[in-house]
Amino acid sequence: MRVAYLGTSAFAAGILVRLADSPHRPVLVVTRPDRPAGRGRRLTCPPVADAARELGLELEQPASVNDPEAVERIAAAAPDVVVVCAFGALIKEPLLSAHPILNVHPSLLPRWRGAAPVERAIMAGDLETGVCIMRLTAGLDAGPVCLRGVEPIAPGDTYGTLAARLERLGADLLLRALDAGPAGWAWEEQPDQGVTYADKIGPEDRTLDAAASAVEQERVVRALAPHIGARVAREDGSFLGVRRARVGADGTLELLEVQPPGGRWMPVADYARGRIG
Repeated sequence: MRVAYLGTSAFAAGILVRLADSPHRPVLVVTRPDRPAGRGRRLTCPPVADAARELGLELEQPASVNDPEAVERIAAAAPDVVVVCAFGALIKEPLLSAHPILNVHPSLLPRWRGAAPVERAIMAGDLETGVCIMRLTAGLDAGPVCLRGVEPIAPGDTYGTLAARLERLGADLLLRALDAGPAGWAWEEQPDQGVTYADKIGPEDRTLDAAASAVEQERVVRALAPHIGARVAREDGSFLGVRRARVGADGTLELLEVQPPGGRWMPVADYARGRIG
């Protein structure tokens, strides 16, 4: 099939690599514009842009995928299907209805519709999650599903370990869907029961709540490692980054790896020695 691929994140980039090495190599990749990132606010390419260039794929980075010029560019590629994965922006009419659109969503819909399904599943203490191949509609991740796969969440899973497995599962399911083609897509509407929303991770989500249990706080640390990072508020108003932690024998949260403001990641023992010194 002729595929146009819309994605932005590292998760989407991993699936793009698999797709490019298949009979469904994309004829066009569309991603978000370069944006400032990091402490230095350097202009940074989305991971999908880097992957597309390395793979030698045609790449577009419009200000908005819904602009007439972007819609026309996608139409000019004459795709049989548009694949969307972690694109990070709403797709609206007329693009929404112009092509068949498959969305690779890393959750067991209707649980965890929205921007941060992997993080929210870990935070909530879910025992399993998965990937759904769904048809994109105007409702947020509310379209019918044609394929789904389940992935257990291990007790020690971080975002990094779980997302890597979901990336492989998502690529497998997507390639199955594309191999089958539209005639093989058996759509199943999502149930009205069990709908939850995975809101984008904000500063308040990163800051560990001292009133929460150590189990809940440890889940937040794992859910945000290593890509975002949890943090602990300090008395001076700054934050101490937390990348690894565990529930101690006394039931409190024991920090294992931290990052002081402007510093590097280090074992908590090294941080403690530095403060004492």
